[in-house]
Amino acid sequence: MSLIKTLSKNAAEAARVLSVIDEADKNAVLFDMAVSLREHTNQIITANLEDLQLANENGLSNAMIDRLTLNQERIEAMAEGLETVATLPDPVGVEREIGTRPNGLKIKKMRVPLGVVCMIYEARPNVTADAAGLCFKSGNAAILRGGKEALASSKFIANLLQDVLEKHGLPRELISVVPNPDRQLMQELMEQKDYIDVIIPRGGEGLINYVTENSKVPVIQHFKGVCHLYIDKDADLETAINLLVNGKTQRTGVCNAIEGLLVHEEIAEDFLALAGPILEEHSVKVNACEASSKYFDNATTITEEQFGEEYLDLEIAVRIVPSVEGAMQHIARFGSNHTEVICTKDELVAKRFQRSVDASVVMVNASSRFSDGSQLGLGAEIGIATTKLHAYGPMGLESLTTEKYLVDGNGQIRA
Repeated sequence: MSLIKTLSKNAAEAARVLSVIDEADKNAVLFDMAVSLREHTNQIITANLEDLQLANENGLSNAMIDRLTLNQERIEAMAEGLETVATLPDPVGVEREIGTRPNGLKIKKMRVPLGVVCMIYEARPNVTADAAGLCFKSGNAAILRGGKEALASSKFIANLLQDVLEKHGLPRELISVVPNPDRQLMQELMEQKDYIDVIIPRGGEGLINYVTENSKVPVIQHFKGVCHLYIDKDADLETAINLLVNGKTQRTGVCNAIEGLLVHEEIAEDFLALAGPILEEHSVKVNACEASSKYFDNATTITEEQFGEEYLDLEIAVRIVPSVEGAMQHIARFGSNHTEVICTKDELVAKRFQRSVDASVVMVNASSRFSDGSQLGLGAEIGIATTKLHAYGPMGLESLTTEKYLVDGNGQIRA
């Protein structure tokens, strides 16, 4: 049996063991995992430096290096994420009443784990801990296939978590890391439909397209984040500027950063006169439509077809639109179903925008940077789903479960 088939089979068998572990025991494991990450912070950073050295030698972009970098603050965030997951209610086993049929059958549904969840990701070593913790609490085994960029970091983190599992008498195979980033192994992994229940790719557009097109296992896409901020004619200018600066500059190499700025034509002159100098102050490169380019000293004028880019850098596309309908039409064409934001004091326009825009998260007068599982109260997320089956938006514990029917009778037979 091949390495990948053995790894997948062992994960499926381990998942059955996890199905009988109660919530208190799961939480104890998660708290111990957090302790282990903190105790080994220096060793994790050392392993990460190995990845960073290779990344620099291979000329990775600043955005990729930012995603790859682990420091004391980010390791603490991983530990806190595991603790947050431990404090969240366990969805597994939760029942809801459907009703009683005329023949007396009592129908309920109960939440159950998906089984084996495979994460395929690139330069995000924090996903190793986040995914492992969420899968464990929701009763799933996790198979983690990180990219070559983060291999040393991911293997070290996973080994720490596996040691904690073993300490609690649980199989290490509940958290598995594919030890070799060879693409042929990834292809074999995507063929393990007998053992893996779902694959979740996180990374660049090329990776997600490849997994979607080649997997024999169901895929939940976590696609790119082409997120827009729309400034309505009734926006508060100070609020709008704050949302723009935070959404674009607070952290650029993430999927919930603002990539497109849409401004109502009635407020364009006032708002862009303020935004131009502030974007320049933050070294943001501006790609502007012809109508908006005059408000910036060093803007690049772009064509219609050049909108919709995910820059993941200090760069933004700006467009003046005639109305909220114009903004929504632009988003429908160039958005990626991730996160969209409107800044307005008009509650009716805000509700209309939220109802009409097709995105997994639609915000009113709040930074796009809040489009994150931990910020929305889910604990450490496994990602942000941009497809609609079976999850849409930040995926927390409940999104890693499904429901089965429970039917109670007293001898009924069908005529």
